[in-house]
Amino acid sequence: MQLQIRGSKSTLASLLLIAPFFLWGTAMVAMKGVIPHTTPLFMAGVRLIPAGVLILIAAAIMGRSQPKGWLAWMWIIIFALVDGTLFQGFLAEGLVRTNAGLGSVMIDSQPLAVALLSLWLFKEHIGIWGWLGLGLGVAGISLIGLPEEWIFNLLGSGVEITTDNWQDLFNSGELLMLLAALSMAVGTVLIRYVCKYADPVIATGWHIIIGGLPLWGVSAVVERQQWQNLVLSDWLALSYATIFGSAIAYGLFFYFASTGSLTSLSSLTFLTPVFALLFGHLLLSEVLTPIQWMGVLLTLMSIYLINQRDNIGKQKTTNQQPILETPVTNRQKSVTLAVKDSEPEV
Repeated sequence: MQLQIRGSKSTLASLLLIAPFFLWGTAMVAMKGVIPHTTPLFMAGVRLIPAGVLILIAAAIMGRSQPKGWLAWMWIIIFALVDGTLFQGFLAEGLVRTNAGLGSVMIDSQPLAVALLSLWLFKEHIGIWGWLGLGLGVAGISLIGLPEEWIFNLLGSGVEITTDNWQDLFNSGELLMLLAALSMAVGTVLIRYVCKYADPVIATGWHIIIGGLPLWGVSAVVERQQWQNLVLSDWLALSYATIFGSAIAYGLFFYFASTGSLTSLSSLTFLTPVFALLFGHLLLSEVLTPIQWMGVLLTLMSIYLINQRDNIGKQKTTNQQPILETPVTNRQKSVTLAVKDSEPEV
């Protein structure tokens, strides 16, 4: 019975750990039809502010305490500006200016930045298997999102990537996606400092609200026709992205980020384009090419290597380490000798 209970708890924990990336990936599919009918900063604010309110309501029901002291609010505000305003702002503007696949590759490369920051700040062990997994992850999402002519060029098929290509690349929004990836990486690391002074769930709710307000403020000044063209299906998609793709996903992600290995957790971000690709295939009849299927396989292999890097390293060390043990016949033994009746035993 105990084994069954432990097994069920382990399965539930694994599902909850994967849930944020599943929800982010499916939210991307839901938002595909909304983007042409609204503006980027308004859409980013809609995803954030109502989600933050929902998180705070849930946290109040659970009895979690509000932040106390200026240090707690200072870290929450820094967290909000980096992971809320900058990340969502760069992401929203980048989505409307970049190819969806290439943008996904850039935004989901942030586990590399998280790994480097965690190694530097928290001395997290990565090891050769972890770095190999990170490399496979970047290769996998590159096969999923990069144009095939680029991939063929890298394999030596003769297709050229010129300087003009790179200038067009960064002018079209990919630089914004890189900045979004760096903002998310820094935000993932910042949660460790925030949680020294505030509850992680409460901090997540407030940082989403505080980070979303500047987006709505800038949207009110520079954008027009934010919601006039939205239809019922668009509002339903926005509701899904807000409730599931933001409130639940962010709450779970930053709760796990406050306690576990940042490198291992962040590596699961590689799953986001995989889920987006698979559900785009199932729901929108999008066709996956053989190269994209290969990218999915590499991505899954990378996540396994990163999350099992310590176990693989220990197992390899155990298998290679010689057993230095004295044979049984040569071991020292205790011997009892009777000398005389008047003397103790030796």
